Amino acid sequence: MQNWTASSASPIQIFLNADFLVQSVILLLLLASVASWTVIINRGWAIARERSHVRNARRQLTSVGTRSELGQLIEQERGQVITVLQAIDAEWRWSNEHAGSGYEKTHERILSVAEMAIAREARRLAGLTTWLATIGATAPFVGLFGTVWGIMASFLAIGLTQDTSLAVVAPGIAEALLATAIGLFCAIPAVIGYNRLQQGIGEIDAEWRSTAGLL
Repeated sequence: MQNWTASSASPIQIFLNADFLVQSVILLLLLASVASWTVIINRGWAIARERSHVRNARRQLTSVGTRSELGQLIEQERGQVITVLQAIDAEWRWSNEHAGSGYEKTHERILSVAEMAIAREARRLAGLTTWLATIGATAPFVGLFGTVWGIMASFLAIGLTQDTSLAVVAPGIAEALLATAIGLFCAIPAVIGYNRLQQGIGEIDAEWRSTAGLL
């Protein structure tokens, strides 16, 4: 930690003048921020793409009247919704060929297969979104650790120099506030992104179910 000067006022200079531990905390938070934005962009794009696929598949299903037409739809369309429809079609075909237990049993098996397929595809669509919740919950506390360390450094500087002037106290306080700011900068987008992605996944899940229900 160096003495405060006018040129030390920028966040970059505060970071460069900070001690190794505070620098490590800030770098860790910045890496976590990059990771969270990567997940947000990647999963947001995947959800938007799947929403387009599932709505297109649902429009096509309204004109499907036979299983052969369903097979053509499955071959032509794309997206995770097709994986769900494939699982339903496979169970439907197997039940017709091997099971002689009537409509009710066949219907129960198809519903069970549909539920498992939808749950599996929802987990795939969610991907690493749980990391956003982890980052959003822990980043403020990691920043707080840097804050406490910076304040401790300020008190230590006062004790060593017997001087309470701004030039002695300011560097540690600045490091502490920067760590707090970076922690919030990392956590807030992660929490908002997680909530928005979970909402999108829930909407896709509902659209998968309504699409599967058309069969």
